[in-house]
Amino acid sequence: MANTENYKCDAAQSQLVIVDIQQRLGDAMPGKVLNRVIENTCLVAKSAGLLGVPALHTQQYPQGLGPTHPTVAAALSSTTRNFEKTSFSCCGAEGFAAALAGSGRRQVILVGMEAHICVLQTALDLKSAGYEVFVVEDAICSRRLENYQNALDRMRRCGVNIASAESVVFEWLGSSRHESFKAIQAMLR
Repeated sequence: MANTENYKCDAAQSQLVIVDIQQRLGDAMPGKVLNRVIENTCLVAKSAGLLGVPALHTQQYPQGLGPTHPTVAAALSSTTRNFEKTSFSCCGAEGFAAALAGSGRRQVILVGMEAHICVLQTALDLKSAGYEVFVVEDAICSRRLENYQNALDRMRRCGVNIASAESVVFEWLGSSRHESFKAIQAMLR
C-alpha cells in the first residue's frame, strides 16, 4: 500500500481544532455561508466524538465577539478543551500548543473563521511547527469571498492540505465496515 502521509486523514493521528465560531462573528457572515460552515463543523465535530478524535476549541476575545455559536457548542464532545485568545493564531493562546503536542497526534484538522485571519495564521504556524495540517474548506469562511479564496490559495502554496468535511470524515472511517459508519452516514441525510 502506498504511503499516504500528508494526503489522507487518519483518525488515530488526527486532532480537530475548531477556531472561533462565535455568535457575533457569525452574524457578520453571509447567512448561507454561515449555515454551511455550521453544518459541516457539526458533522466533523460529532464524527470526531464518535471516533475518539480529540478536539480543541478556541474563542477570540469572547467578551467582544460573544460565545461559541450554540449549534456548534452542542456538537462538541464533553472532552473538548476550550481556549480563549486575543492572538489571531490559536498557537498564541495560553496552553494551546502544549495541549496539541500532548496528544501525540501529528495531523491537525482545522475548521472555523475567519479563513484569512485566524484560520490562515493558525494553519501556517502549525505547518511551521511540523504538523500535517488539513483545512476543511466547506467548514471555514470569511466575510468576503475574495478573502476566503485568497486564504485557500495561500495555504495551498504553503503545503497545507485542503479537504471537504465529508472527505475528512470518510477518510477517518476508512471503510463502510467501520462500526461508526451507519451513525455517521445518518448525519448526512
